[in-house]
Amino acid sequence: MKKTLILIIFPLLFACREEFLEVTPNGVLDSSVLATKEGVDALLTGAYSMLDGVSSDGFGWEAANSNWVYGSIRGLDANKGTDAGDKSDLNPIAYYGETATNSYIRLKWGAVFEGISRCNEILKVLALAEERGAVTPEEAGAFRRQARTLRGFYHFEAWRMWEKICYIDETTDLATVTNQVDIRDRIIADLEAGIALPNNMEQIGRFNGTVARVLLAKALMQMNKDYSQAREHLQWAAENGAASDGSPIGLEPRYGDIFDAENRNGLEAIYTVQYSVNDGSGGWNGGWGEVLNFPYKPNGGSPAGCCGFFQPSHDLVNSFKTIDGLPALDETYNDVPLKNDMGLAPEDPFTPDPRPLDPRLDWTVGRRGIPYWDWGIHTGRDWIRDQSFAGPFSPKKQVYKKSQEGILTEVGNWTSGFTANGYRLIRYADLLLLLAECQIEANDLAGARANINLVRARAANPDGFVKNEDGSPAANYHISEYPDSGFPFDNQENARKALRMERKLELGMEGHRFFDLQRWGIVVSELNRILDYERTELPTLYGNATVGPEDALYPIPQLEIDLMGGRLVQNR
Repeated sequence: MKKTLILIIFPLLFACREEFLEVTPNGVLDSSVLATKEGVDALLTGAYSMLDGVSSDGFGWEAANSNWVYGSIRGLDANKGTDAGDKSDLNPIAYYGETATNSYIRLKWGAVFEGISRCNEILKVLALAEERGAVTPEEAGAFRRQARTLRGFYHFEAWRMWEKICYIDETTDLATVTNQVDIRDRIIADLEAGIALPNNMEQIGRFNGTVARVLLAKALMQMNKDYSQAREHLQWAAENGAASDGSPIGLEPRYGDIFDAENRNGLEAIYTVQYSVNDGSGGWNGGWGEVLNFPYKPNGGSPAGCCGFFQPSHDLVNSFKTIDGLPALDETYNDVPLKNDMGLAPEDPFTPDPRPLDPRLDWTVGRRGIPYWDWGIHTGRDWIRDQSFAGPFSPKKQVYKKSQEGILTEVGNWTSGFTANGYRLIRYADLLLLLAECQIEANDLAGARANINLVRARAANPDGFVKNEDGSPAANYHISEYPDSGFPFDNQENARKALRMERKLELGMEGHRFFDLQRWGIVVSELNRILDYERTELPTLYGNATVGPEDALYPIPQLEIDLMGGRLVQNR
């Protein structure tokens, strides 16, 4: 009896030892298995995959790194689009009334920190692979630099959204982390790690030395107002840069070709976030973040037929009017708005505005009476879900051609809006305009004018105008370069106005505007100026909306503050 009792107690005592509780669950991959060259590279692919902000874990259009929500809608070069009831959590972001419980804000936070987590896992596994001799020092260096640059990018994306964020690396104790310390130097250090990468990474889609330098310059400008260092990196990239596969970069000769899905990795694309379709993923790799942003005309009459989100603002459209080929830098362009078809039925007579226009308008905006890629003439209200709520204009830059449907769009899903038309995260004109901005801050106004004029000269190429079927220009396009002397490059402040307008015209609807205004410190003044006009056109959407100093940042998600037990503090 005693022997039996001992036999029973002994295993129970053994079972209660601490090691007994440390069991790797069945079905969970031990990260040490991935401590090979192939394993680390697979993890790196996973970290790159978060560059679109999307994953099957639940991050979708709310978290898209194209920033159509957080950069363009918030920056008022676009509005929400669609109608008031669809995806209603987006409404308060559009009229500057969101709270810390907004689902879009929470999912954006989750997506960027998911990207950071994946980068840190790479670095942990890479250290083990090095210890085992599974990678060479050269291979380890390339993996480490890519992972750190990606981690720097994700932290920078979070910083410009919320500023008060926590920095997390592979050694961070999550039980003690806070968002109450300045982490800018650590973000900069991560981005600096990438400038040693070669220009030719032998694959499209990987960060190279050029990408790292441009991202570093953007962070220096946005976080530190360090235009001097940023200028050096941008000048180097403009003169010596290359795409990820080592191919040349430069201005695409015809503006519209930049956005053609077939040309997604073309000359202008310093870095395109890679999308793919018909690959068995069910659309998760195919621009899921932008899948809502197509004209709303069912039964094949317009691209995708869904869902009417992300419509250009009236203010953006009016900005393309020109006087002697130049924009109205005195902000009078809204005084006599561009003619549109608000309230008109498709069968009602309508002719487009005959006044001189910057030709980039009709590659940025779909408007009635103008050809829309190869889909025919935009016919107006029947392409729009609710004109009274969202206005009469359609997005265009990300939209595929009719001839590309089923080839560069997903087949068999609920919409063909899943496309291979990857987001141009960095393009050459963006680089030139950032460089011009740095030159203006150094009072090199002649240098800035030259770079801005390069961008304008490309837009003026008549071969790149939107054309009617007979080959004639679809509108009265007239754009000129800035003169060698006099206004606006007669002084620094006027030069800033020219640069800021040029970024609006060149990069409209590409997710940059709000972050540009944030960098320039004019979020409140500029957005309230535009709101004063927009609410006269779209009172249902904008009502009594106003912008205050707190709106220069988004609120930190309340759920994250709760989960961190108070170690995160609200930023406004």
